[in-house]
Amino acid sequence: MVNMEFKPVDELTYEEALGELEEIVEELERGERDLQVTLRYFERGQELASYCLSLLDEAELKVEEIIEDDEIDAA
Repeated sequence: MVNMEFKPVDELTYEEALGELEEIVEELERGERDLQVTLRYFERGQELASYCLSLLDEAELKVEEIIEDDEIDAA
């Protein structure tokens, strides 16, 4: 993963963001890059992790709403 031009996070699906995050973790674990590249990967990883968490939070809220609606309809 040498490409330092990243697609905007909000244009990624959850799966794309998670896949890129996994690649970044592997790259950082190798420790073969200079400090500036390492910092850029770390920043991108943080951005991707936050984005993935926000998508998961949104999905969880949506599931909770669906369950609540089903419970109301069943009552």
